[in-house]
Amino acid sequence: MMQILRFILIIPLFLLLTSCSDEKNTGPGEVRWDREICTRCAMAVSDPKFSAQVRGGESDKKMKLYKFDDLGCAVIWLDQQKWKDDPRTEIWINDSETKKWIDAKKAWYVKVNNTPMDYGLGAVVEQKDGSFNFEQAKKHVYSVEQRSNMHSAQPLTPKTEKN
Repeated sequence: MMQILRFILIIPLFLLLTSCSDEKNTGPGEVRWDREICTRCAMAVSDPKFSAQVRGGESDKKMKLYKFDDLGCAVIWLDQQKWKDDPRTEIWINDSETKKWIDAKKAWYVKVNNTPMDYGLGAVVEQKDGSFNFEQAKKHVYSVEQRSNMHSAQPLTPKTEKN
């Protein structure tokens, strides 16, 4: 009888504690601007016009939120994750005009100057002349990465002196 009473008292306590958690399992999370670092490049996440977030993880584990300073960092990092194609995976990007979070897969991308990592894309909700869809934006990111190779985290090859 005492065990049943304990069980009955523990369940409401457990439900109360789990409902008080402010961690969500979906959607973008709060960013502490200039206090969090990009998961890929370790630079500060500081510009609310160009930052991105990925929520995902192994299918047998809890979803985790990853924050990025630029769409390019998020795209390249996510492509390296074995769970990248899991339907639960979410990608969020700041609208470069309103600074609100939007679904990166549904956003349109326009070329802009001075993005945090120089991938040169800003997200917008509605299609504009010359804008890219998400798949085209990913191709753009990789073309910038291949051309500049400045964010690959590969060591520089030292130049040899000619005598």
